[in-house]
Amino acid sequence: MTLRLGSLWLLLAFSLVFTPVSVGACLTQEFTCSQGLCVPEDCVCDFTDDCGDGSDEENCSGYRRCDFEEGLCDLIQSSEALSGWIRTTEAPGLKHVHTNNTSAHFLSLLPVRGNRTTAELNSPVFLPSQTCQMSFYHYVEAKDGDLQVLVQTLGQSTEVWKNSTQSQTGKWSRAVVKFSSNHSFQVLIRGQLSADSEASEVLAIDDLSFSPGCVTVPESSTPPPPVCPPSWFACSSGRCIEESKVCDFTPHCPDGEDEASCPSKCDFEGGSCGWYELTLGDGFDWVRGSSVEVPPHFYGHPPPLDHSTNSTDGHFMFIVKNSTSVYPRAVLRGPWFTQSASGCTMTFWHYNSGISVGAADMYLRINGVENNTLIWKALYDQGTHWNQATVQLGRITQPFQISLAKISLGVFDGVSALDDVIFKNCSLPPAVTECPAHTHFHCVHTRACVEHLQLCDLVDDCGDGSDEEGCSPELQCNFEDGLCSWKQEQSGGDVFDWTRIQGPTPTLNTGPWKDHTLGTSYGHYLYIEASAPQEFKDTAVLLSRVFQPTHRRGEDPSRSRHCVFRFHYHMFGSHVFCLAVYLRTTATGRGYMLWVRYGDQGNLWHRKTLYLSSARPFQILIEGTVGDDFNGDISIDDLSFLDCEPYEGELPKPNNTTPAATTPAPTVQPHSCPDGEFVCGAHGECVANSKVCDFRQDCSDGSDELNCVKEQCDFEADTCGWETVHSSFIPNHTFRWSPDQGANIHDGDEYHRPIYDHTLDSQEGWYMCADSSNGGYGQTTDLQTPVISSTGPQCTLVFWYYMSGFTVGTLQVLLKHGNVSHVVWSQAGNQGNKWRRGQVFLGLSNNVQVVFRAKRGISYMGDLVIDDVSFLHCSPPLPSDQPCTPEQYACANGHCIPQDNLCDFINHCGDSSDEDPYICKGFSGRCSFEFDLCSWRQCQQDDFDWLIKTGSTPTFGTGPLSDHTLRDSSGYYLYLESSFPQTAGDTASIEGPLLSLRSSQCKMRFYFHMSGDGIGTLSVFRKSEGHLHLLLTLTGDQGNYWQMRDIPLSDTRDFQVIFEGKVGRSPKGDICLDDITFSSGCLLASSAGVEDDAPPPPAGSCPSGFLPCENGRCFTPAQSCDFTDDCGDGTDEKDCGTSCSFENGRCGWRSSPADSFDWTLGAGSLKRVRPPHDHTWSDESGHFLYLEATPVGLKGDKARIRSSVWKESSAICKLSFWYYISHKATGTIRLLIKTENDLWEAWNQTGHQGNHWNRAEVPLRKLRNFELIFEGIRSRDVSGGAALDDLEFVACSPNAVDAVSCPAVTDFVCRSGHCIESHLVCDNKADCADESDEIDCDHIAGVPGACSFDINENQWEQTCQLHQDTDDDFDWRIGHCSETPGAGPQTDHSPGAGGNFLYVHSATQREGDIAKVTTRSPFPASIGVCHLRFWFYMRSSDRMGTLKVYTVGPSGTSLLMWSATGKHSNQWTYAHVILSNPAPFRVTFQAEVGGDMWTDIALDDISYTAECVVGGPVTPQPLTCAVDQYQCMYSFQCIPESWRCDGEPDCADHSDEEFCQAVVPGTVPPQDSCPTGHYQCLNGICLPSILRCDGIADCPDGEDEYSCPLMQCELGELVCEGSPGCVPLQRRCDHSADCLPFHSDESSCHECPPLYCLDRGSCLVERHGPVCMCHPGWTGNRCHVKEKPSHSTMSPKPEDKQLDAVYVGIAIGLLLLAAGVAVCVLALCKKKCCFTKSDTMDYGVMDNPAFDGRAELPSPHERPGGCPRANPRRRDGRGLSISVYPWRREVEGSTWKDAKLSFANPLYNYPPDANSADCKTLKHKNNGP
Repeated sequence: MTLRLGSLWLLLAFSLVFTPVSVGACLTQEFTCSQGLCVPEDCVCDFTDDCGDGSDEENCSGYRRCDFEEGLCDLIQSSEALSGWIRTTEAPGLKHVHTNNTSAHFLSLLPVRGNRTTAELNSPVFLPSQTCQMSFYHYVEAKDGDLQVLVQTLGQSTEVWKNSTQSQTGKWSRAVVKFSSNHSFQVLIRGQLSADSEASEVLAIDDLSFSPGCVTVPESSTPPPPVCPPSWFACSSGRCIEESKVCDFTPHCPDGEDEASCPSKCDFEGGSCGWYELTLGDGFDWVRGSSVEVPPHFYGHPPPLDHSTNSTDGHFMFIVKNSTSVYPRAVLRGPWFTQSASGCTMTFWHYNSGISVGAADMYLRINGVENNTLIWKALYDQGTHWNQATVQLGRITQPFQISLAKISLGVFDGVSALDDVIFKNCSLPPAVTECPAHTHFHCVHTRACVEHLQLCDLVDDCGDGSDEEGCSPELQCNFEDGLCSWKQEQSGGDVFDWTRIQGPTPTLNTGPWKDHTLGTSYGHYLYIEASAPQEFKDTAVLLSRVFQPTHRRGEDPSRSRHCVFRFHYHMFGSHVFCLAVYLRTTATGRGYMLWVRYGDQGNLWHRKTLYLSSARPFQILIEGTVGDDFNGDISIDDLSFLDCEPYEGELPKPNNTTPAATTPAPTVQPHSCPDGEFVCGAHGECVANSKVCDFRQDCSDGSDELNCVKEQCDFEADTCGWETVHSSFIPNHTFRWSPDQGANIHDGDEYHRPIYDHTLDSQEGWYMCADSSNGGYGQTTDLQTPVISSTGPQCTLVFWYYMSGFTVGTLQVLLKHGNVSHVVWSQAGNQGNKWRRGQVFLGLSNNVQVVFRAKRGISYMGDLVIDDVSFLHCSPPLPSDQPCTPEQYACANGHCIPQDNLCDFINHCGDSSDEDPYICKGFSGRCSFEFDLCSWRQCQQDDFDWLIKTGSTPTFGTGPLSDHTLRDSSGYYLYLESSFPQTAGDTASIEGPLLSLRSSQCKMRFYFHMSGDGIGTLSVFRKSEGHLHLLLTLTGDQGNYWQMRDIPLSDTRDFQVIFEGKVGRSPKGDICLDDITFSSGCLLASSAGVEDDAPPPPAGSCPSGFLPCENGRCFTPAQSCDFTDDCGDGTDEKDCGTSCSFENGRCGWRSSPADSFDWTLGAGSLKRVRPPHDHTWSDESGHFLYLEATPVGLKGDKARIRSSVWKESSAICKLSFWYYISHKATGTIRLLIKTENDLWEAWNQTGHQGNHWNRAEVPLRKLRNFELIFEGIRSRDVSGGAALDDLEFVACSPNAVDAVSCPAVTDFVCRSGHCIESHLVCDNKADCADESDEIDCDHIAGVPGACSFDINENQWEQTCQLHQDTDDDFDWRIGHCSETPGAGPQTDHSPGAGGNFLYVHSATQREGDIAKVTTRSPFPASIGVCHLRFWFYMRSSDRMGTLKVYTVGPSGTSLLMWSATGKHSNQWTYAHVILSNPAPFRVTFQAEVGGDMWTDIALDDISYTAECVVGGPVTPQPLTCAVDQYQCMYSFQCIPESWRCDGEPDCADHSDEEFCQAVVPGTVPPQDSCPTGHYQCLNGICLPSILRCDGIADCPDGEDEYSCPLMQCELGELVCEGSPGCVPLQRRCDHSADCLPFHSDESSCHECPPLYCLDRGSCLVERHGPVCMCHPGWTGNRCHVKEKPSHSTMSPKPEDKQLDAVYVGIAIGLLLLAAGVAVCVLALCKKKCCFTKSDTMDYGVMDNPAFDGRAELPSPHERPGGCPRANPRRRDGRGLSISVYPWRREVEGSTWKDAKLSFANPLYNYPPDANSADCKTLKHKNNGP
């Protein structure tokens, strides 16, 4: 349908153009018909009646026409054609002419099968004309046929018309061709049919008509042919020129006819310019045409526009394929040129585009030379655009032509085209009559002028060779016959040699394809091979002969002769480096550089002329240097000297002898500086060595910083003290740091290093560069500072780096202390073509070096560059002479820092006093993520979780190298992993603690790291009542360093902060957070308390402050997680992380919320990496915890489970457990112990431990407020399987009666034997069960500032040593009840009530008003030892204000220690605050009024511990043991040394039986002088051998006990080193030696050795030898062992033994009495339930909120009936250690007593009727198959 519509439009257009139009007057270009119609002028006399009345065909006498009815008229058929036009009336498929007349004649051309058919028809010769035109009709029915019209003039043919391949075939068409020529011309009509044409194909023409403008040349006016010699060219003017001057790029004919057939410029618009297809008709041909003629099936894009006119009308040469030949070839050849000048180049535009377009080759064909020279090549698809190419031809002395060949391998899909061919500088210089005599040479034959510098340069510039005649061969070399007088460097001054070659170099895309001398592949030249084994900057040196001096010494060189050196060089390739020319006057060395060129100079030979000047004999060196890679060949050719005179001698060797000179001894300036101090340059000044290189000039002349690194360095003048680390010998190809600048960059290197430095943004600016062109993969180079003695707390290293290149390596910053270094910053891989900022926080350091380490990548493509390195704020602070201001914090070392820098995890003070955990207790919500999320929580509405990470993030090239807190690989931070399985747009959120609306001047500070190509978004929100308010958003790469942000916070309601991370577009974009802190103005919102109108607890439930047990009893929170079963059913311990077999869950062991994976509860499996069975049941149904292997698991991933906080453990507490680690079930397991301020590793195991469960036992000892953490670590990617099972706490319940086993030496021992912490003593709250901690408290009540307020209203300030502050809004009051009913307490807290308390009256104040009361006397400076205890009252109200406690230093700086806000229970609440300040301080209580009149705040019973008064810990005298005593390791206890390692634990912590050796260390001395039965000491003394191995040192150095086994024997037995056991008493002195080798059992059988019995014992000789009678209290063979008391009590004194009988009688009586009382009590308990009123301990207790030591408590639930225990704090002595939760299999029908237990379980007694569901399950297991 489209074709039909197209045809219709063409017909319509034809009718519009050719239908006569009736108008008033025809246009100039139109003919007026007889009827007044107008037709185009070119339609007149064309054998067609266009007017309709025949008038346009009447007056045709002026036209030369032929309709072939009578013959060919005056047209002539060419005799050179292979066939001819046939005059006929019909042809195959053609039966009529265009007028449909079937009998009229026309000319036709028919194919000849197998041969190419060509016919030509010539017109008469026409005179020059601009108005001649020809019309004719043509018929084309040929697939491979062409019809052309050409104009022949001056012997050259130019195509002017050709039938279009898109024209209609199978019908007659009319064509009009216009001619314009300044010369006589002839028209030629050519028809061509290919050899593949079918017999039915035909070409035909008819009705030719030449317009009157075509005037033939009259016979009489035709000039006679010129009389020119043979082979000469005849110009139209009659002038004859030599054939060698035709087509030589210089027109010699007046009209230029000699160059007409070979124009130097051709755009193919007027014809083909002599370019022709060599193999026309093979179906793969170059043809001339326009873009509309490009076959449509040859391109997938729009056809190219003509390059000359950039239109579809312009013409160019392109390839047409009409053949299916497997190996068709299209060869386009240009006209022949006779010669070219030395500067001749050819420029052309080529188009080579398509998926199968193939390659194109251009050759130089020289007449008479067999092989062609390749001069240009295009490989495959070059894009859909024209590409320019320039080819150097140079001086060619023989006829030549250019050939462009295109080969298709059967598949050709694309467009290959040529346009705009231009030959430049190809004509020889013109002939002149004379030349400037001093500067030019007059050529002998051509009479041209050439410069003197072109003489004897191996190039024929004249054209007749006369400029190269008479030249000295020894001054020239074209390398056609060798190196001539040039030599390779042989003295070791280079690495390899120049190579002589002809044709192209072996490596593609580098080096020339032809030499310079001949310009063909036959010529020779020299080149350096850049391929292996050569390496970067390897050199090859070529030496000239030696020349005489150009002038004498002292003579003006400008007046001397000019010695000139000329050469041609070729530097083409992407990795070309450098070619240099030197002049030297000695036999070795380079001399000085004359010339150098870097980088790719194009695929051309370049000429260089150098003027030489030397007062000494000299020679020239040409040095080629290898580039980065193999595409770096450099070539030279045609070396010549002009006006240089050879020197026959040799150059002298350089004089390397240093002239003798007396070097004066260095003078040391006299000084009086002591050792350890630096001598300044200024006289008499000394500074400590610790102040040298600390970024501060302590010497007045700055000499202490002279040899140090500078604070700022731009590398413009020097390296500022930065030093490269290398040995004395540096190989040529070492990868190392060096100064460099963009001006030195060679071509191609601009992609691998910066062109402009960062400082000046200039090529002349300098930077430090590690050039990857040197060295090998993985090599490193260090740039480091000298040792920096000290840096300040804010010291930061800032630098700019540039890392661009495909294979750029790694840049690291390291801190080096001595020989130990660690990486603090790292960046790897391509970072883009720009400078980037780097920053490293250094902080406080001493004797440190900063190192930039560059690590080379896999190839040369990517240098590592740094610039503008600065040390900011690095000078250590100086102590201020002035006191700190109230806005500053006074450090313990005297420095002052802004309060904003407090508690931000950075040591600003230098002594860490600003980061002390006690100083920072007032800063809520701060978290460094070193172990967990602190008070931050994962949001549940996001897509995935934030994770805690140490070291670098899993994704290469993104994230920090270390955390911000510790700044090393061991520190932890929070990160968002953006790689799989996360996808773009996924979010992870964490929310902070709930902050109070009462927060004022609240600010959050945090550090973030966002580096990577595809980084996402970090947003910070404030959440209040479910609404989110955006505070900050950061998107994209923020730099590869930790950065800080501060955000002010406030809200009208309680609020939280939320961090939201969103995954970016690529995996390289991890977002990291660390060190989140809130200022002291940020207050935590209180948890919801019990409302005033809350319903009373249901009947039977536990009273306030108690929690219900599952059996109906009650327990206090203090009784949970203490290893004692206070409930009787384990309720108070079960969620603490107890002993566990994991058969019924995790027993309270909880996973960390931010680990990258978790411990998994599962069963055994033979097919997976986990253990095949559990340990408890040893089958696949049993459960255990294991590290799950996941597809995304990475090596180093950590998973943790943790217990609750255990309150206290015994001195002999142990944890035993079973673990499984095999080659299949892999991982590392660690046991960590965490206390409030410490964390340490107690056990770890890794690696293959066998395919079985292994047992571990870890002593925990005496601990208080501690957690246990099991940490599992993946040992390799996607691995796991390591497992835990059967955790058991052994003997962990504290011994309530053994005072010697208190956890701390400062503990208070109650009269009942319990231990409590010392700060609980005298705090108006009984903590001992017997209330003994609240007795004798006068020393506490008398501390200034302590007060019960039970005094006169007007005297309390003086008596309590308190005063009202003057900078507040109102004052505190004293009273015995609240003035506003319901606003405050109705009674004071003190026992007995009726007393007073301190309070603020809110009814008369505005919201936010503040009242302060402060102690008058300062407390001495202390950190973490002073304890404040008080009771406060804040009713339960949403509008309640705040109560704060500050310590105030001498400068007025207030440090918040504690705060309370919001709701609290309507009762007195206990508070305990640890006060800290590095300076003497006062204590301030500050109350802020709430939002209504019912927000009174009250204080009572304020007290301080004794430590507050002395400013340090108040400890009893340290326990010291006597010389003969052993001090127990974990309990404060001494025992006799003889009890150590005796097989019985005597210490409460059993430490006396630990680490016991089997043998006494030491070597037995030589035994060569003593008789049998004796032992020789080192001093030669002989002792009776009965003294050997008896546990007593008898030799002077104790060597009689060396190598003795340590074993316990019964009384009278001997320890024998020669036998495994003891020698019994009856075997002593039996005349048979049993104890070898010293016969100690047969020694001293008849006498007592001297001093045998010790400690006042007496010796008797009995039947079995000497026996000691010991004094009371002593025992042992020699009375050397202290006798142990029975029942682990000390033995009574001898004088008390007589009272034993009395004590026994009393004891029996008391036992009988107790039995009677017990019977009565049991009888009463059966009748009624007991109820005991709670004592004062039952008030709500609130410890410091900064540390919550309570475990997760089970929610209270109702139980019908039941009573709380009477005084639940009092222990009855029956509390046992939690060993394990029960796991066992029971036999059906049996009781628990019959069950076979896996573990001893002393805690739980199962009742006989226990038939729970769990038990049924166990039975089922037991009965299973």
